[in-house]
Amino acid sequence: MRVSRLLAVAVVALIGLAPMALEGPAGATPTWAPSSSAAIHPGVQLFTNGAQCTANFIYYDGTEVYIGQAAHCSGTGGNTETNGCTSGSLPLGTQVQVTGASKPGVMVYNSWLTMQSLHEQDANTCAYNDLALVKLDPSDVSKVNPSVPYWGGPVGLDTNGTTAGEKVYSYGNSELRGGVSQTSPKQGTSQGDTGGGWSHTVLTYNPGIPGDSGSGFLDATGDALGVLSTIDVGVPGGVTNGVGDLAKELAYMHAHSSFTAVQLVNGTDPFTTHSLLGGGLLSGVLGL
Repeated sequence: MRVSRLLAVAVVALIGLAPMALEGPAGATPTWAPSSSAAIHPGVQLFTNGAQCTANFIYYDGTEVYIGQAAHCSGTGGNTETNGCTSGSLPLGTQVQVTGASKPGVMVYNSWLTMQSLHEQDANTCAYNDLALVKLDPSDVSKVNPSVPYWGGPVGLDTNGTTAGEKVYSYGNSELRGGVSQTSPKQGTSQGDTGGGWSHTVLTYNPGIPGDSGSGFLDATGDALGVLSTIDVGVPGGVTNGVGDLAKELAYMHAHSSFTAVQLVNGTDPFTTHSLLGGGLLSGVLGL
């Protein structure tokens, strides 16, 4: 059984350097807030018409700052409607409540809507291209830091996928975690690429749950790998997550929209791995 739309389906609880900033074409780089006090960053909660998701990364085009979420977070169909070429979506211009922001953001790009307008026919692209951009209000840009909590990074963009057994890292922030922040950092391994490289199957020690949808994944070296899109249950390994390939999603956006200058912003904090098997985090997981 494949369950998509993490925010809509209660599947399982938990089973178990100097600052780097992108310089856009205009040459002006925002002054990012310190990561220790930034109110807006990868991992914050986003609410689109009441549906909750987790932000993946920060993006910039030399003028505007954007925060990423999954395209399906604005979907209007049932939780089994996962084909971006046929599933309904709220329109561009939809307001998105960004945790930590003083004003709503605005959804300005959605891969589902773009594919539908182009009558996209490639089955893998339709199934796995799952990215939306939310433009932040200029008054909130000073509150932004692009670093992924706990792990740091991203340090770049993964462009060659993963190999089976490669380590992966993420940070989910679903409300279903009940405020237990120790369970938000996730690490695990890739089970390999699928869908012609459009998706990566990952197995993490504490799997993504409803509301983690849209969160970003880092590869073993801290590059941005992709966007959490699906949960797969009933597989031999237990519960795995499907992660859409961010490099392909950005390339599609650049080729088929006006957002040709939008790029991933690297974190100001260096990427650092930590063990999640220590007493504190493991106790938090088992206590839920």
